[in-house]
Amino acid sequence: MEKERYVAYISTYTHGDKHGIKIYDVDMENGRFVEKDKVEITNSSYVTISHNGSYLYSITDFGVESYFILEDGSLKFINYAPINGMRGCYLSTDYKDQFLFVAGYHDGKLTVLRLKPDGSIGEITDEIYHKGLGSIAERNFRPHINCAKMTHDNKYLMVADQGMDHVNVYRFDSVNGKVLLADVIRSAMESAPRHVKSSKDGRFIYIVHEWKCYIDVYSYEEKNNQPVFEKIQSVETCKREKGSSNASSALTFSEDYQYLLSTNAGDNSAVLFQVDQETGMLSEVFCLPVSGEYPKDAGLFPNNKYLVSLNHESNDVTFFHVDIESGTMVMNGPPIKVDVPNCLVFHKL
Repeated sequence: MEKERYVAYISTYTHGDKHGIKIYDVDMENGRFVEKDKVEITNSSYVTISHNGSYLYSITDFGVESYFILEDGSLKFINYAPINGMRGCYLSTDYKDQFLFVAGYHDGKLTVLRLKPDGSIGEITDEIYHKGLGSIAERNFRPHINCAKMTHDNKYLMVADQGMDHVNVYRFDSVNGKVLLADVIRSAMESAPRHVKSSKDGRFIYIVHEWKCYIDVYSYEEKNNQPVFEKIQSVETCKREKGSSNASSALTFSEDYQYLLSTNAGDNSAVLFQVDQETGMLSEVFCLPVSGEYPKDAGLFPNNKYLVSLNHESNDVTFFHVDIESGTMVMNGPPIKVDVPNCLVFHKL
């Protein structure tokens, strides 16, 4: 039987290095990355892979770029498209890969672009500026959109607004690429919802909150043509200590959706939860240090045996051997140097 092969893409800011996407061969047996290639792109703050696995999309200054994923995992540039705004911080496709959603932290703007069958990015079909005043004038005097993700049924777009402490839920017109507000999921004041993820079957929604370091779990269904979200659980991503300045950042499922991983800056830890497939509820496996500063993103290797942490402020990537049964993770070899890493995606070849 042929072994499954993977590559990993790491997006980075480009301070002095023109290559904003680094490509690695994934050594599944030894839990390490081997550098393979790099792509010239400015300030890739986030990357995503289309649901059909053929294309990679990246944020770049003032817009987005599309790439065809070659058989060996290398990237072939397709095109660039402007987003008519400041650099985005997050992007995702709908489940039919017909549209691309870009979240703008700096200008509080959501941009929807059409995707063509060849993977190229087409015209802007909708753009919305979030409005309002948040609760902390210094940080939150205006909206900051941090994430835009479709519900699994491809009907609603969930847009996390960190500045306004809520997730806007937009009804999505998948013919014209237009959004219309249908609901608002409100979080605690000054909690800063950052990223939204769906369970594999789409029945549960997970929202990580950057400033108050917790994950809310919601059940989701559509009733009478309306989205219905009910909160079923709230779990901390790290212990809250008075005077600490911890901030949650990552939110990633394992490839089999059995585990959900988050990270904490300040505390500089990774927290792993087991996901109950029936109830959607989370139970903590461990919360342990990542041996780096500001783990902005992290991921479990597809075999769930290793963990990798992208440490944004120590400019490196650290590797760990994970033992889920005993709830431990142990450093696995030296860090590799990557300047200001932002985001990690595994891709099966």
